[in-house]
Amino acid sequence: MKSGMLAAETVVDAIVKDNEAPQGQPLDVSGYEEAIRNSWVYKELYEVRNVRPSFHNPLGLYGFMAWSGLDTLFLKGRVPFTLKHPGPDYAMLKPAKDCKPIDYPKADGVVTFDILESVSRTGTNHAENQPVHLRLKDPSVQVERNLTEFAGPEARFCPAAVYEYVDDEANPGKKRFQINSQNCIHCKTCDIKDPSQNINWTVPEGGDGPQYVLT
Repeated sequence: MKSGMLAAETVVDAIVKDNEAPQGQPLDVSGYEEAIRNSWVYKELYEVRNVRPSFHNPLGLYGFMAWSGLDTLFLKGRVPFTLKHPGPDYAMLKPAKDCKPIDYPKADGVVTFDILESVSRTGTNHAENQPVHLRLKDPSVQVERNLTEFAGPEARFCPAAVYEYVDDEANPGKKRFQINSQNCIHCKTCDIKDPSQNINWTVPEGGDGPQYVLT
């Protein structure tokens, strides 16, 4: 939230300066990075920069807990190094054959809710005639690789049931990949987590998407 406030302040400052500059020049918002670095946001994030990467350590769970406690409570991120992740998030997904299926309990409607009910509460809406903002680089990849090797992870990592593998009416016994872009809540998980990097999230038509409001 603070980073968004700083972004807005930077844009407003740029607009004010633009009114005083020659016409036709693009807005200069380069001050945003400096504003972040000078805020408490940067300080807090820098102090905990090594927590998540420390999950990948040879000492296991207890090694991670010991290091994270020492680093965050006492050292406050003052170590002279920054740990790295072993690779990009999408490359860390294991093949389905190496994983045990998770049996998730059904939503009880009190504490937990099913996906479609949760999506309806976001007020998400996209004009049906707008250009599709979820695009596939190669339409065949999802079924040929993601479904075959990873058991269709899109249907699980998407929190809004945007992606489904449904029966292919034109090819009995086979599946096809279906995109319900109307449900999209713009989290960009698919763009980050797709193991084939075949899904390209693009900016949708202005104003469409989740409509979070205070009631």
